[in-house]
Amino acid sequence: MGLTGGVLTVAALPGAAGSAVRGLLGATARTGVLAAGGSGDEPPVTISRDPAREAARRELSKRMYHENDPGLIQRALNAFWDWVGRLLDTAASATPGGALGLLVVVLAVVAVLAALWWRLGTPRRTSVSAAALFDDRPRSAAEHRAASEAHAAQGHWNQAVQERMRAIVRSLEERALLDVRPGRTADEAAAEAGRTLPAHTDRLRSAAREFDDVTYGGRRSDEQAYQRIAALDGDLERSRPDLAGNTAGTARGTSRGAAE
Repeated sequence: MGLTGGVLTVAALPGAAGSAVRGLLGATARTGVLAAGGSGDEPPVTISRDPAREAARRELSKRMYHENDPGLIQRALNAFWDWVGRLLDTAASATPGGALGLLVVVLAVVAVLAALWWRLGTPRRTSVSAAALFDDRPRSAAEHRAASEAHAAQGHWNQAVQERMRAIVRSLEERALLDVRPGRTADEAAAEAGRTLPAHTDRLRSAAREFDDVTYGGRRSDEQAYQRIAALDGDLERSRPDLAGNTAGTARGTSRGAAE
């Protein structure tokens, strides 16, 4: 269809829509000619713009012209990918070097994220309350020490501190200075070991507090903290227990419990 002199004239339209509109306008023209006493062989008449537009709109709104239209999901996907394309085009135009510069920036971001993941490890959600010192799989003190040293070699200080504290408690259990008790917390282990090894009470409490901070408090440890706990582990290995003091403390606790 084309506009000529302020009116809408019949012209070639593509597809079924064009055929329908031509047929509609042709019928309208023939009706106008016959009503005026003319014949169908006369040239088509013109009609005003608004009635022609309305007639075309009604015709093209029929279902038969929309059977092959994309569905809702396909339209949504097309809109999404169009948005992504516009976003990338905008980013490329704003980045020095265009598309190549954008690719360099994306690769740099991926490299930074990979480095953070390697340095910090996979994020894990932990409870803020005190939990058991050991997991369900029992390991020896030597195994915990080996694990702590492996983490320390990679700069994973949180895991290194955790494994070293577990090595300390397991070593005391293996020496029968602590009873083997599932579910024991680091604070409980430090308090019980302090009664047997009173010279190291403060260091044991500090090590337990460091363990709790990195395990449940969300804090990050460092090499100095690990070295302090590792030195405590070595000193405890060479220490002789104060069995008399531990026996006296146990007796006092028993007497107090009986009196109550």
